[in-house]
Amino acid sequence: MTHDLITPCADGLVGGTVGAADVARLGTVLGVWAHPDDEAYLSGALLAALAAVDRPAVCVTATRGEAADPDAGARARAALAAVRTRELEDALAILGVSDHHWLDLPDGGCAEVDAAGPVARIRAVLDQVQPDTVLTFGPDGVTGHPDHRAVSRWVDLALDQAGGDVRLLHPVETPATAQRDRELDEDFGVYELGRPRIVTPEEVVVHLVPDDALLDRKVAALHAQASQTSGLIDAVGIERFRRWVSVEVFAAPAR
Repeated sequence: MTHDLITPCADGLVGGTVGAADVARLGTVLGVWAHPDDEAYLSGALLAALAAVDRPAVCVTATRGEAADPDAGARARAALAAVRTRELEDALAILGVSDHHWLDLPDGGCAEVDAAGPVARIRAVLDQVQPDTVLTFGPDGVTGHPDHRAVSRWVDLALDQAGGDVRLLHPVETPATAQRDRELDEDFGVYELGRPRIVTPEEVVVHLVPDDALLDRKVAALHAQASQTSGLIDAVGIERFRRWVSVEVFAAPAR
């Protein structure tokens, strides 16, 4: 089975949408992420596309995102964790994901956690789900966040232990998509800790430019996580925000 869901164009841009047959070739998909909203930002349109063709998708979230405000005390963090838990449940329902697992690890502290515990739990989900495709951060963590990078390491270790033929895909950029809205990236410090890997068009496995219906669902899932997204949406406007999140690109790990 080929791993190329779309034949990349020479300039790295693919117009239109991924067809149902293309999405179905991903098989059962497991996404492993660090915080609520990672799944929607990085793969929301793809998850919605999978749901539209009745392909199973499962998500794992390592933390409940309680440390989004680094100055918050214990009570405020607990309250935010509860909010983000409800928000993620709503977002996953919008995207058509009904199978979700929490690892309940400390937000902002994943890099300090003994890897054996989360690796064993991810391995258990792998054994249960038997995915054909796993989506997670590359070693760069997309934004360089230490929690993201820790999750990437855990998934690698869990897959090594599990063995088998599983397609692993990381969110990446092409030279073209990396220029999509650099001003927004810089104004809001999106990549102040690091940037995602930039790949050639030939390395791209999935390059999804969603149609309006899929993009509506992705944006709705992000809007549902208002504690994290409403400030940005209000600041830049919904149309600019839609354009900013309107492409999803995945590639196999760098060799």
